[in-house]
Amino acid sequence: MSPPRNSNPSAVNAHPTARVSPLLNAYSMEHPSTLGYHDRNASQTLNPISGVKFMQELQIGDIAPNFVLPGSDNQNFELKDCLGSLVVLYFYPKDDTSGCTAEAIDFNRLKPEFEKIGAQIIGISPDALGKHTKFKQKHNLNLTLLSDEEKTVLSAYGVWVEKSMYGRKYMGVERTTCLIDRQGKIAGIWRKVKVTGHADAVLERARSVES
Repeated sequence: MSPPRNSNPSAVNAHPTARVSPLLNAYSMEHPSTLGYHDRNASQTLNPISGVKFMQELQIGDIAPNFVLPGSDNQNFELKDCLGSLVVLYFYPKDDTSGCTAEAIDFNRLKPEFEKIGAQIIGISPDALGKHTKFKQKHNLNLTLLSDEEKTVLSAYGVWVEKSMYGRKYMGVERTTCLIDRQGKIAGIWRKVKVTGHADAVLERARSVES
């Protein structure tokens, strides 16, 4: 099942910069005085290493920030178009590395099971679209992979973080998965993901959301 598209889809290069905004649910649209989301921009801070703004951590029950990013299928993807569906957003560091490859293969293997409950799987990394295409072809992946080269969405979801290796600090993606329910709310968050068994755990949680 392919992710839903805008009624008037635009070319990928029409959105060179990711746009991020709160995702309104149906109740919020009907009751504007009781909006159930907070202003993600109000909680921004500036990381001194990269200069990229990042947000406070999302929590279960928060409205997922909406965004538009270019995808590996040569279409722009906008999260709000998925209202009414379950969405698995999995953030990963880099195409074709061992952990990221294993994670993608696991999600790809379970994709038919996710589709049975109406759940879409969307991968996001800072890689360029060309790298996504090669990665998918090499490992025969039938997944939608989005490119966030400017780290806008990664920052909005709190997964573009400071890391440390051998005493050296640098910025990178913290492997994270968010399960978003049909109303656009965060129903599950897995941070600092260990790949083995992870896709199965997300599927189990998605099934419980539906039951």
